[in-house]
Amino acid sequence: MQAGGNPACLTFLFMPRISRLDRSQVTDDVAAIYDHFMKVRGNIPNMFRAAAHRPEILKTMIAHFRAVMETGTVSTKLKELVITRTSQINRCEY
Repeated sequence: MQAGGNPACLTFLFMPRISRLDRSQVTDDVAAIYDHFMKVRGNIPNMFRAAAHRPEILKTMIAHFRAVMETGTVSTKLKELVITRTSQINRCEY
C-alpha cells in the first residue's frame, strides 16, 4: 500500500502487530498442530502462528482452512498460487 494522501493508508502503516509464535512458545496441543503443518507443508503459515495466541481460535481457523483448501474443484496448487499472489499484491508476508 502506498500512502499517496489516503489517511487510511497512513493508519495502516502504524497499526500494532501481533507476534507470530514459534513452536517453543506454544502449548503442547498447538505444538502438535505446528508439527502437522511442518510434516505436510514444510512450514507453519504465519496466520496460524499469529492465531496461536488463542488456541481455541486457531483450531477453528484450521477447520476453515481445510474446508477451503481440501474441497472443491479448484486444485490446491492453484488455490496456493491465488493466496500467494494476493499477499504479494497487498504487500503482506505470506
